[in-house]
Amino acid sequence: VILQKIREEERKVLYNEYYSKEREVVTGIVQRVMGKNVSINLGKADAVLSENEQVKGETFQPTERIKVYILEVKDTPKGPRILVSRTHPGLVKRLFESEVAEVKDGTVEIKSIAREAGSRTKIAVWSNDPDVDAVGACVGMNGARVNAVVEELRGEKIDIINWDENPAILIENALSPAKVIAVMADPDEKTALVVVPDYQLSLAIGKEGQNARLAARLTGFKIDIKSETQAREAGDFDYVEEEEYEEEKPRRSRKTKIVPVQDRHGAKSSVIIYSPKTYNDAQPLVMQLIQHKHVIIKLDKVEKRIGQRILDFMSGAAYASDAQVTEVSKG
Repeated sequence: VILQKIREEERKVLYNEYYSKEREVVTGIVQRVMGKNVSINLGKADAVLSENEQVKGETFQPTERIKVYILEVKDTPKGPRILVSRTHPGLVKRLFESEVAEVKDGTVEIKSIAREAGSRTKIAVWSNDPDVDAVGACVGMNGARVNAVVEELRGEKIDIINWDENPAILIENALSPAKVIAVMADPDEKTALVVVPDYQLSLAIGKEGQNARLAARLTGFKIDIKSETQAREAGDFDYVEEEEYEEEKPRRSRKTKIVPVQDRHGAKSSVIIYSPKTYNDAQPLVMQLIQHKHVIIKLDKVEKRIGQRILDFMSGAAYASDAQVTEVSKG
């Protein structure tokens, strides 16, 4: 009876130790392959890597050291039963936390992850410190940090994008490396129409639809991607006319282009296309934003730091006035 009580206490201590590590990444040693499952020694207990949690194409050799994500710890009469995964998106998040100090201390947040294990992962990051570049911190010097994660995932491609509360900007970022002409997002219905240049359509959709699929999971929106030609034919992105609008302040001779557009339901609105050179250039545009509801800002003529200040300023104004701001670097 005494021995039985001792064994029960040992089993309880072991269970509590690994239960506290649920949703964490641990390093284990491959023990043996049991049919389609793999037994992995975690030190004091063995874990099971089932077929469903294995990356397609990955093979393991006995005594090989691998990192796994602890999915669940169950208490059984024979000791804790530990289920681990190599496909869970949490594995990518924890690997970045171990490699990127800014993620670990909370300066940079991983807002969303979309993963197709063994092939490609997209992650959206956000910096709580304006002086810290979220994407740059995750990539590291010469790509050292992201490459360490890629190596652990055995060559899985990782796209890191900037998170944005504006769904249109987030969707545009999520579809990178494809360039986007326009995003018409409906936050209530969680749907979005994205218009891309004709030559970028296949890149935006990706091989077997992977890029669009991952972008949809990352943003939580159902994304419909059309080429510019397709959108024009469907009446989704119909340019009616163009006119030049002179700014009210005479000291600025540069012009703002107003482009009236018509959506698929026949409702007409206008889009401002504007190329600021300084931060002060953006401020008089707020009234135009309130009136026309959509401003496309071209930031190819300003420094990156100033461009980000302009974009933050206009995005805040757009949120307050229920309008939309789209940024394009070139074109």
